[in-house]
Amino acid sequence: MGTAIQLTCSIAYAGHSRHRLDICRPAGAVAAPVVVFFYGGAWRSGNKGLYRYVAKALARRGYVAVLPDYRVYPQARYPDFLEDGAQVVRWVKDNVGRFGGDPDKIFLKGHSAGAHIAAMLSTDARWLHKVGLAPGCDIAGLIGIAGPYDFLPLRDETLKVIFGGADRPETQPIFHVAPGAPPALLMTGGRDRLVEPGNSVRFAARLTAAGNAATVKTYRRVGHYVIVAAIAPLLRLFVPVLRDVDSFIAETLQAMALRSVTAPASAPQANYVAAAGTIGRAGV
Repeated sequence: MGTAIQLTCSIAYAGHSRHRLDICRPAGAVAAPVVVFFYGGAWRSGNKGLYRYVAKALARRGYVAVLPDYRVYPQARYPDFLEDGAQVVRWVKDNVGRFGGDPDKIFLKGHSAGAHIAAMLSTDARWLHKVGLAPGCDIAGLIGIAGPYDFLPLRDETLKVIFGGADRPETQPIFHVAPGAPPALLMTGGRDRLVEPGNSVRFAARLTAAGNAATVKTYRRVGHYVIVAAIAPLLRLFVPVLRDVDSFIAETLQAMALRSVTAPASAPQANYVAAAGTIGRAGV
């Protein structure tokens, strides 16, 4: 695509050396929707520099993309990375207008462990409340890619250390689902052997049972890493991750606009599409 974009790197959002974020935006953006992308890495690795292709792809489609680093193990354990994520959202809310973004149109997006962070911020209100925000008011939507939302009991010894035990339900997004959550698009790969697709199916079912809107998109021949790599130009034609993100954001913003000019409605009608594939409980 020929859209001109601007990249600003390594802005401090808090005091730690890992508390830095990049912003990639369309040149001349004004009140554009904002997408905050949390990358994966099993809560123990990752670097925003590896995912600038995601931010650039989003900016070329008209979004202001925010790409943060956050603390990982062994520097951090649960819930440190959630507190970092909340600080990112607080910074975005306060500052994204200077970069052409609309602070009332913030979408949280993540892959793998990053999807867990985005989902926890969208469902467990404690973390955003700590920074004076609320998921139902300040998050327009959740976009999860191959996310672990319901992955107990833990089998990996390092994950047991990171999460403070093998079976702590409070560390799981599915445990915190309640009415009033932001609408969710949950994308998963039918051949994902690391985070089994049932995580997305069960999470969406719980969200819709509570009266929230949730859609599952399953790409049948796609694995755990290809699903995020498909945001890059070479794979984009084969796995329509970006197209589905565009549709979700457009539909969500349209619904927001309608609500702003009509009387408050009851709980939103869910748009849960059950995905084919295994729904067994496999650990991360």
